[in-house]
Amino acid sequence: MINRNNVNRIKFMAFIILCIPTVSLQAQRIYTLDECRTMALQNNVVVRNAANNVKSSLQDKKEAFTKYFPDVSANGIGYNANKGLLQLDVMPGMRLSLLKNGVAGGISLTQPVFMGGQIVNGNRLAAVGVEVSKVQKEQSENEVRLTVEQYYWQVVTLQEKLATLHTVEKQLESINKDVETAVNAGITTRNDLLQVQLRRNDIESSRINLENNLSVCRMMLAQYIGLESDTIAIESRIPVDDVPVFPQDLYYDHANALLLTTGYRLLESNVRASKLQHKMAVGKNLPSVAVGAGYMYDDLMDKSHPFAIGFVSVSVPLSGWWGGSHAIKKQKLQVTNAENRLADSSELLVIAMQKAWTDMQDAYKQILIAHKSIEQSTENLRLNEDYYHAGTTTMSDLLDAQTMFRQSRDKYVEAYAQFQIKTVEYLQATGR
Repeated sequence: MINRNNVNRIKFMAFIILCIPTVSLQAQRIYTLDECRTMALQNNVVVRNAANNVKSSLQDKKEAFTKYFPDVSANGIGYNANKGLLQLDVMPGMRLSLLKNGVAGGISLTQPVFMGGQIVNGNRLAAVGVEVSKVQKEQSENEVRLTVEQYYWQVVTLQEKLATLHTVEKQLESINKDVETAVNAGITTRNDLLQVQLRRNDIESSRINLENNLSVCRMMLAQYIGLESDTIAIESRIPVDDVPVFPQDLYYDHANALLLTTGYRLLESNVRASKLQHKMAVGKNLPSVAVGAGYMYDDLMDKSHPFAIGFVSVSVPLSGWWGGSHAIKKQKLQVTNAENRLADSSELLVIAMQKAWTDMQDAYKQILIAHKSIEQSTENLRLNEDYYHAGTTTMSDLLDAQTMFRQSRDKYVEAYAQFQIKTVEYLQATGR
């Protein structure tokens, strides 16, 4: 007699087994390019470190701001000597010993009044540091966006190549059946069948290599955007039949775009920082004035002695001007170098924009050529199939036509992916 509990257990286990593929497929979420970009900007270590650098520069700015406020310090001392620190001979045979032990201490407050502009310029320099860190963070984000774009389209390209390979495998399977029938009927030689089988082996080998490369690229993309490598799948969307329209409206006047680029803004900030450092070098050699007050206490002769004090401090560097004048001249040369770099690099940035625009145009032309090749190779394959069935061409010609068909589609997806990457490069080169 069959145990009903055992039957229910078997049904439950069968249900679990059937559900496992479903759960796996549900976990394999398909990610779009925008989602990959967003996740990379949230999770990538380069962006996180850049954000920390911004926070660090903000702390430097806050630290510089504290220099405006008084400097408060407290100190104290206590001692006990084996004999008085002050020995006085009052009369022959009589010596007075004083200050054998005691305590002293106090608290003082010093407010800088004039420091040669070092405090003001130090705060301005810290503000420039914050701006630089923010621009560098923007550069890091652009770098991450471009890298994600490259990884993403690499995965999509490999997926499209696999899809083309699958189409070719189906074609070869159909050809193999037709040739087997023809060989069995004595219409053609076995050599044709061997050629087809060898080509199928080559296609299978290519498929294995593509699958391995695709697996590695998926892992690279997943790691870059902060996901587990076995949970990522990419939306494949290269329209082979429809050629994209060239985005002429993306062009931006390169002279105007220069001010938007991160490279120019960093160079400009470097000039401002150099000028502030020059002012600080001058300020170090100017007189400094500070006012202060303090409260002191001592008990050195077994008597409490508290008192308050106010003071003005003036410091005038005299011999310091000898070395300081050289430091000032050095900083002045650094300002000139920064201005020279700004002028030279600005020209290079404009050239880089023009190159990025030309590369984008060239990539689009490659799409047009590759699309035309698809049309021609498809027609060539169709004709060779008809000719082979009519007995007017060889199997080698048919297989060569099939190879050209596959290569033309592969080149198209490569050109399409490259165009997408070049578009992002141009947008970033023009500060967008």
